[in-house]
Amino acid sequence: MGIKWRHRALPAAPLALALLAATGCESTPEARPEPTAARSAPVGRVCARPAAGPAKPPAGAVTVDPSVAGDLATKTRNSPPHTTFWLRPGRHRLAPDRYAQVVPKEGDSYLGAPGAVLDGRRTNQYAFGGTARDVGIRHLTVQGFVAPHDEGVVNHDSADGWVIEHATIQNNSGAGLMAGARQRVRASCLRGNGQYGMNAYKADGRISGLVVEGNEIAGNNRDDWEKRRPGCGCTGGVKFWAVDGADVRGNWVHGNRGAGLWADTNNNDFRVEDNVLEDNDGAALIYETSYNAVVRRNTIRRNNWAEGRGYADRGDSFPFATVYLSESGGEPRIRARTDRIEIYGNTLENNWSGITLWENADRFCNSPANTSSGDCTLLVRDSGRCAPPAIRTPPLYADCRWRTQRVDIHGNRFVLDKSVVDCTVKCDRMAVLANYGTYPDWSPYRGERVAEAITRRQDNRWHDNVYVGPWRFVAHDPSRILDSAQWQAAPYRQDAGSTFRAQDGG
Repeated sequence: MGIKWRHRALPAAPLALALLAATGCESTPEARPEPTAARSAPVGRVCARPAAGPAKPPAGAVTVDPSVAGDLATKTRNSPPHTTFWLRPGRHRLAPDRYAQVVPKEGDSYLGAPGAVLDGRRTNQYAFGGTARDVGIRHLTVQGFVAPHDEGVVNHDSADGWVIEHATIQNNSGAGLMAGARQRVRASCLRGNGQYGMNAYKADGRISGLVVEGNEIAGNNRDDWEKRRPGCGCTGGVKFWAVDGADVRGNWVHGNRGAGLWADTNNNDFRVEDNVLEDNDGAALIYETSYNAVVRRNTIRRNNWAEGRGYADRGDSFPFATVYLSESGGEPRIRARTDRIEIYGNTLENNWSGITLWENADRFCNSPANTSSGDCTLLVRDSGRCAPPAIRTPPLYADCRWRTQRVDIHGNRFVLDKSVVDCTVKCDRMAVLANYGTYPDWSPYRGERVAEAITRRQDNRWHDNVYVGPWRFVAHDPSRILDSAQWQAAPYRQDAGSTFRAQDGG
């Protein structure tokens, strides 16, 4: 996790975006989601009333009997590709072996009748695995599987082109769902899973063209992995790794232990729009060591109360935020639908603090302080130029690090009532800052160099926002706490055209 200088100990994400103009290449995703118009449909509220599947088998479908253990896996194995399977009402089981699972063939489709449940009975690790493309899972409840840490139950092997619609994936260990390229997850309930609702991670390549739309993503990280492995950064409603092109829209993301949505390492070209993100223990949204995103028209409320309060109670002065950008910014050299990070048209109400833009001065490619240095998306040809003196030529300082840059925050409404949040201090911050660079001793970023850059020279702007409540602002480093007049004045000159009032006039 990029908050301050803690780092996770997860398996390295693939070098998905080392396809940059500066190295003579551009990213070319197989399928990129189309730009999205304003939504009129309500946000996804599907767990209480999931859409019912077909009460009768479609023509030509293979019927699966819940009274026969392993019937689904057996009939999948014995049927040709592009077969439709209709699961009768009832509780379906796999063979009583931890590795027993359904391995679809290309184009297979699984339809659950009303009341159809595939239950791992806390015995099987995986429900659906393998590498077949274009598999569909609809109207089916998948529960009770025990995937290991960092692994998933549905689409265990991150195959491409899967469509998951009107499904309920609940009460599993690990991640309820993994993701592959061109995956569509729509109108589904991802709740109560031990680690993630979905882990968008592909061990052998990047993920492109991902759509997560109209889902309810609730109560995940039930096993509280941050306490079991402090600092792992391995939790949340949905985690994205090296995803190049994603639309995350119209979802209800609530009550997750940890962050609601977390894009971590080499993500690019995200649209996060028209979601309701509320009551998550940590940040509503983290965008970390990633590029180019639009965050718009979201309702973000009552997030980060548990984690923000926990740090404050321990005396930590860092402005832990509800929308948190860590070493992430707009990068014109990487192809996307925007060359900035744009955050606009959102309503943030009674969260623990607001938006923090952070850049760790000691976190850059091949720095010992960066535990994920193998994941560096370099804008230089020779990674050795960012290596220690013993193995490098004179360093090319300009492109050895992820920059929090070209962030445009405008047209948002920030509301804070401290009596609702039940806080007196440290829950009222908006921030742009870095730490004093100290490590390693050969670092080209020691001292205030990064703090000066993120605050004044990297085109990070707040403007034309509305603030209601006792907001304060942090600039340059955690010790510089400003009121709105100081925030707007030289040398910071932030929030031109914005309005500030102590309380809502109704």
